[in-house]
Parts: sequence; C-alpha cells; structure tokens
Amino acid sequence: MSGFSAEWLALREPFDLRARNPRILEAVGDLLGSRPSVRIADLACGAGSTVRALQRRLPTRQRWDLIDNDPALLAIARNAVCAENVELKPIQLDLTRDLEMAVETPLDLITMSALLDLVSESWLQRLLRNVVARALPVYAALTYDGRIDFSPVDPADTAIIAAFNAHQGTDKGFGPALGPAAARAVISGFEASDYKVVYGNSDWVIGSDDRTMQIELLGGWVGAAVEMKALADADTAGWLARRTRLVNEGLSSMRVGHVDLLAFPSAMR
Repeated sequence: MSGFSAEWLALREPFDLRARNPRILEAVGDLLGSRPSVRIADLACGAGSTVRALQRRLPTRQRWDLIDNDPALLAIARNAVCAENVELKPIQLDLTRDLEMAVETPLDLITMSALLDLVSESWLQRLLRNVVARALPVYAALTYDGRIDFSPVDPADTAIIAAFNAHQGTDKGFGPALGPAAARAVISGFEASDYKVVYGNSDWVIGSDDRTMQIELLGGWVGAAVEMKALADADTAGWLARRTRLVNEGLSSMRVGHVDLLAFPSAMR
C-alpha cells in the first residue's frame, strides 16, 4: 500500500508540503469548508501527511479514516494532528484487495497522496467505479508525472530519467503501474464520468542545500536504472559519481514533477 519506510516519508514530507498546489487545497476547502462536519477516508495514509496538510483547510469537525496496510505507519498516523475537532481512526486494510471496504462507509471526501502513479489501470477503474457510484469527491495529491529536471545538466540525465520512468510502470503491488501516465488517466477517467476536475502542478523543488534528499533520490534513480538494465553499469556508476560530487559541492538542484487534483461530481457546483 504505502510500501515506504517512516524515515523516507519523514524526509519527503517537507517537500510534499511545499509542493502541494495551493489552488487545489483552496478548492477542497471551498467545496467542504462550510459543512458542520466531514468524514474523510485517506487511502494509503502512510504517516498522516495528508491530514497535516489539509485539516486546517476544513474549519469543521472532522473524522478521518486513516487506511494503510502497515501497522507501524498507522501507529504514527494516529497522532498526525492534535486538535479537538479532529478524530483520527487508523484502519489496517490491504487496498489491493479491500478497496471497496475502504469506501463503503458514508463519506464526504476521499484523499490520497503519492499513490496513483503506483496503481494499475484495473485498480484505477475500480476506484473510479466506487467513487462515481457514491458521488464522492476525491483529492489526490503528488502524483508523479515523469518530469525530472537537473541543474546543471549531465549527458546521461535523459537515459537515467527514461529508465526510472520505465521502472515506474512495473508492478508496485497493484499490477503493472500507471507510472507517469497516472495523472492523465485519472483526469480523463473522472471527466468521462461527468466529474469536474481541477488540477495543477505540485513539483518538488529541491535546492542545493537539500543534500540528504538529493542523495536519497539519486540512489533510487540509479537503483531503477540498474534494474531496468538501461545503461552499462559503468555509465550508471559514472553518472551517480558526477551527480553526487555536484551535490556535495553544493552545486546541484532538482525539480521533480507532480500533479494535484480535486475531482467532484458536476452537480456539487
């Protein structure tokens, strides 16, 4: 489900928080903020970053069903915020098998972050069928869309990015993943179901001082490139060495592309 360590989620959360598209966050608040109470299901909640990002936008009583298959992350997420108007209920479920169970209770909103690029087309269609049948709005943040920009550039950047994007299409636990095509597929799916979709970029902007994050990402991208056998091992190792040197010298910056969206039935507005 989340499939990530607490350490990685803690490292990325500040970048996620800065990246979340403020126009989409505002749209969520406008859609639900006037209600006296809301019940929200956060799918693949991880350590609770979506709650922390969104709860102040909803000046109402809130009940969050925090859904993940990792009990260690759920133990962290249950303390994501401390506010009298917010109730957090951790629920251990495997979304590959129990998606329908996760959304069967009366809900006002479904949320997810950094999930949709990991799921398959068939799982996405299950999600769409269940959401549309219940006329539920969905806030989906931080869906990776395939864009990675480096400064300064390196001749091997394009090949490494292509290998990583190909790797993103492999099975992440839900079947062959949508990877960088996820945002387009989700938007098209909701629009075809008579939903209004508001969307915009939510890119990570990673500066020269963010060395720990850069090193972590470089390792992940190289691991994907090696697994995909896209380059000779020596070429991949050379790219990593050059990139790491730039990071350590404070000369490297990165941008990683993501998309945020809010989808809701046209009748809601």
